[in-house]
Amino acid sequence: MRSRKTSNGFMVNTIAGAYVIFFGMNLNAAARKGFRGFAFKREDHKTGEITWLRGLKTFETIEPHPAPGENFSTLEHPIQSFQWADYSVHPGYCYTYTIQCMYGEPGKLISKRKITIPIKAEVESGKTHSAFFNRGSVATQEYARRFLNKPPDIAGPGAYEWLSRGLIEAIVAFIGRAKAGHSLHGAIYEFQFPAILNAIKLAKARGATIKIIYDDVETVDKDGDAAGPWEKNIEAVGDAGIKTITRGRKNAKLMHNKFLVLSDGNKPVAVLTGSTNITENGIFGHANVAHIVENPAIVEAYKNYYERLLADPDIDNDYRDANMVATPVPQALKNGTTPIFSPRRTALDALNWYAELAAGAQDALLMTFAFGMHEKFKEVYRAEGQKLKMSLMEKAYASPLVKERDEADIKAIRKRPNVVVAIGNRIVTNAFDRWLKEMYSVDGKGKHVYWIHTKFMLIDPLGDEPIIATGSANFSKASTDTNDENMIVIKGDKRISDIYFGEYMRLYTHYAFREAVQWALENKKLGKPENWTPQYLIDDDKWMDDYFSPADTSGRRLRREYFSGPMAE
Repeated sequence: MRSRKTSNGFMVNTIAGAYVIFFGMNLNAAARKGFRGFAFKREDHKTGEITWLRGLKTFETIEPHPAPGENFSTLEHPIQSFQWADYSVHPGYCYTYTIQCMYGEPGKLISKRKITIPIKAEVESGKTHSAFFNRGSVATQEYARRFLNKPPDIAGPGAYEWLSRGLIEAIVAFIGRAKAGHSLHGAIYEFQFPAILNAIKLAKARGATIKIIYDDVETVDKDGDAAGPWEKNIEAVGDAGIKTITRGRKNAKLMHNKFLVLSDGNKPVAVLTGSTNITENGIFGHANVAHIVENPAIVEAYKNYYERLLADPDIDNDYRDANMVATPVPQALKNGTTPIFSPRRTALDALNWYAELAAGAQDALLMTFAFGMHEKFKEVYRAEGQKLKMSLMEKAYASPLVKERDEADIKAIRKRPNVVVAIGNRIVTNAFDRWLKEMYSVDGKGKHVYWIHTKFMLIDPLGDEPIIATGSANFSKASTDTNDENMIVIKGDKRISDIYFGEYMRLYTHYAFREAVQWALENKKLGKPENWTPQYLIDDDKWMDDYFSPADTSGRRLRREYFSGPMAE
């Protein structure tokens, strides 16, 4: 749901996701004199609660010694940014927000302008598309407050439930739809978490036909030890007692899919895909999504792809050609859903197409990169132009072999005035961070993912025809020409775009914060993360300079313009 309102030189553009309501604000020149920031009041129409939302920064003259993690009313310590979000909403709830423009001296602020916005949060489930994001590693600060800074395995079931935020529940519920007369077929890279494997066992007991393929590629590392998930997959399948309804895929390079196909007899019903590995870290640690599509043609395409995987083909031209014939790269992307399966024979045809889509963004491009940025996308981010480009990265490099080159490239890209990049940092700030650090590697070869595991791209997400690419494939060479992967590209669905946009901004805000902590540790020699404190609010209107300067190189001006929309001076 979206809403844009203007009053007395003040504009607010509101985008409601399922768990995020995002605000883009704007002010004309006359309204900026003496302006100190935005105050947010929220009325929850289900509970009746009315509250002033809270932020982390304070005016030093009013609150000089904030405790780490302490938050403060935005009525007294307003938000000094032209974008903000409420991350404490619930799907389907109705809210009314009052956003006030605060002026004057700290401690004596007064409101001179305000806009009131009634809005309803989206629900995760839709007629065609449903998306379920966990809280994941973004949750570190709030997690520490809620669970007394104890790791999840000590804090207990409530901690896991909170971190999942409906992700594991959605996967279990999807499996629960499989009853007698139904079939459930799937291909899953890391297939290990007991609750999911037990749900599949129960579906079999209800009379459903079940067959799950898991990665069984017997790879070893440089020391001769098992690498990849194959040994743990085999062990988990044995422990769950589901050997007869599973099968290992041995002839792949990397069987990296994560999808389940539900059918009613021969009738295709739904497919669950996304980025979530079926492991403790995948469900509760990494930032991940499970995406359900209820479209017979798309479900049928996935079922046919499953059949190709079931034959355990070699990564040869016949197999690659079959994937390309089944899901050709379209000449022109139409509204609706387009699946893309890998590996593919024509070198990088899918990767080139994703890059072409990205380059064709009219107003904004937002992407996640779990394992560095491929050269095709570096070209997109380096290109001249004024459209906003945001990148959320696990790390700046694809591998240690190209670390120096990739880091130099990303450093140069970050200097572009229309590019904003946030890179995850493996700093340990609390017990949850330590738990994440102790979790095992995603691929068994030391390429640890602590933060960004989602793989999605948003093109013009706030427009009338947004484009989303989401699935198991990283935007990399291997994900298109050697690995078993799946992606869906969705055009024209504003509801699902709003959900993805809200989650992207939630992720981005957190990782930008972590990066600020890392910079403070390195540049100010603060030692430990707990010694870092955020900057104070600015007690004059100079804080707005970058947001309105034509010479701005921080991306603040472009973000204000894109997130709020155009406004006459």
